[in-house]
Amino acid sequence: MLMAHPHPELQFTHILPYGAVLHERGVQFVIFSRSATAMRLLLYKDVDDREPDEIIDFNRETDRWGDIWSVFVPNVKEGQLYHFQAEGPYDPDNGMLFDGRARLIDPYAKALAGTFQYSDDGIVRPPKCVVVDDQYNWEGDRHLKRDMSETIIYEMHVKGFTANKNSGVENPGTYLGVIEKIPYLKSLGVTAVELMPVHEFPIMDMMTGDKPDRTNYWGYDSMAFFAPHRGYAASKKPGAQVNEFKQMVKALHQAGIEVILDVVFNHTCEGNEKGPILSFKGLENSVYYMMANGGSHYKNYSGCGNTVNGNHPIVREMIFHCLRHWVHNYHIDGFRFDLASILSRDRHGNLVPNPPLVDAIAEDPLLSDTKIIAEAWDAAGAYQVGSFANHRWAEWNGRYRDDIRSFWRGDPGKIGPMATRLAGSSDLYQPGGRQPYHSINFITSHDGFPMNDLVSYNEKHNEANGEDNNDGDNHNISYNYGVEGPTRRKSIANTRNRQIKNMFSTLLLSQGVPMILMGDECRKTQGGNNNSYCQDNELSWMDWKLVDKNTEMRRFVRALIAFRRDEPTVRQEHFLSGAPTGRRGLNDVNWYSALGTAVDWNGGESALTCLLASPHVSNGRTKLLGRDVLFVMNASASPQQFILPPVAKSTSWRLFIDTAAETPADVFPDLNGPRPPASGKFIMPDRSLKVYVASR
Repeated sequence: MLMAHPHPELQFTHILPYGAVLHERGVQFVIFSRSATAMRLLLYKDVDDREPDEIIDFNRETDRWGDIWSVFVPNVKEGQLYHFQAEGPYDPDNGMLFDGRARLIDPYAKALAGTFQYSDDGIVRPPKCVVVDDQYNWEGDRHLKRDMSETIIYEMHVKGFTANKNSGVENPGTYLGVIEKIPYLKSLGVTAVELMPVHEFPIMDMMTGDKPDRTNYWGYDSMAFFAPHRGYAASKKPGAQVNEFKQMVKALHQAGIEVILDVVFNHTCEGNEKGPILSFKGLENSVYYMMANGGSHYKNYSGCGNTVNGNHPIVREMIFHCLRHWVHNYHIDGFRFDLASILSRDRHGNLVPNPPLVDAIAEDPLLSDTKIIAEAWDAAGAYQVGSFANHRWAEWNGRYRDDIRSFWRGDPGKIGPMATRLAGSSDLYQPGGRQPYHSINFITSHDGFPMNDLVSYNEKHNEANGEDNNDGDNHNISYNYGVEGPTRRKSIANTRNRQIKNMFSTLLLSQGVPMILMGDECRKTQGGNNNSYCQDNELSWMDWKLVDKNTEMRRFVRALIAFRRDEPTVRQEHFLSGAPTGRRGLNDVNWYSALGTAVDWNGGESALTCLLASPHVSNGRTKLLGRDVLFVMNASASPQQFILPPVAKSTSWRLFIDTAAETPADVFPDLNGPRPPASGKFIMPDRSLKVYVASR
């Protein structure tokens, strides 16, 4: 190892910004550490090198400004590989974990390269940081700025979308592979993709302990917040992931599809006191993490061993810069914040009103055009659905998921919750002055059963995860309809198919913003595994054979999406109130029992009729903005007679959806289906839904 002395020709240029900042004649390396007594920069020639080619010592007198260490290194270019090393006190009982042997990832690193290396002294050597040139020819690309109320989200995994050998792409499992499948996304009609974590994480699970090694498929184990994941690049050249990611974003934008990132600022892969020192621990442990017991342990609101100290000024600034980095340098359209309630905790872990970081994100002018979405809970019991922050924040609506699952399963007493969720969840969002589009409606997500398994399994089957089926949620609100798992019994298969259509119809016709899980549209299955975080294989990947096998379901979903995009009636920007519209005695939303009479909200019924009146404007004369929509729902296990309410009988209705009918009569994309019986009376099969749309 070459121990280099400080170079007299190294001239200071700028103290900030943090990270490796590329200049015309070299690179400025800038890092924060308050308690370090010495700092070193390690430069490598090759990604596989175990030892640095050169070591540069920071001069405490000339290279330290307050708590910022900053040195300019001439002749260093894009692609340079590096680590930091920090000397300082090692006092685990008081939260000090400096180790001068540790190779540390730059918290502001814009790319990583290579893999973990293990040395004889037991020190884990993380992937190397890469100096990145941010310049890229965007060819005029800008954010799409689609209104939230017009958004339809497709939650997907970058690798899993094309990793399967039957995907037929040239670069499977990569950013470039996603580009090849953009025509499929366009054919569905979704307006945004929500990508599961793409900022750097260990490819192997760091927290397995004495368990067998498991892949870290989902990516919820942050290692470098500013860096796109190297594992999703087609090229193995260090830093190639930067341009490939930008290519993907640009191509999606050209197709009219926004890009939302699932970001994990609540914990890192360094784990608890038994975890490795890879970056933050070795630079200023008690600043970056919430500590307990005087600093000897980590507070664990994430359920993953540690909790990022998001409302410490230093960490808050880092997260803030990170979001701006993704928006400015990668043209990202929005963010979904994993376990966002942790961001509402102060430095002691207490939930506080108006938390500084949450407010700063909402008020930042550079982020003002982006979508910001909270998973408004954490692993320590905080549940803030409906009350997270202000009007800039939308939320994953976990109440929507549970109530829609319960209603269609036939649970008693669920017509009230069903009505509330279908109408936009005013109980959650209206009291705080928010609107229906603040509710991100979903029935399935990466976390839990996909739609096919939701109607195929009563219990989780996670044995493949190696945790004796003890992992994953036990509260799935699922039902197998008589057989656990796949079946050839036609009656059960038909019921499952109908229930999936019931839930898709509800999801895509509810007020709010719908989110679809990758593969649900073609009945992707995980074999009953509801926690596939470590399954980087066909169990989790998109199975492209199902796209052709389940064309009926895909046709159904495409028709629903197209209708939603065309009809403002089902995506209104303001809450329905039951107020009169001035049209034929109609209210903006009208609820009826199966017999067309007033609803007994406290009864045990599982049947409901809803007449949704089109929004309208009045400038001397009424102008309708869409069509009236009539929902007829029977969630019970028995057929039931329905009678249309009198107010509906004067309208010319055409059938749009009939989930009990066989294809192609299950959906009429041109809204030219049969009219309801002239008598207004008909029998609804068990577990079925009809949707009628008023003729123009």
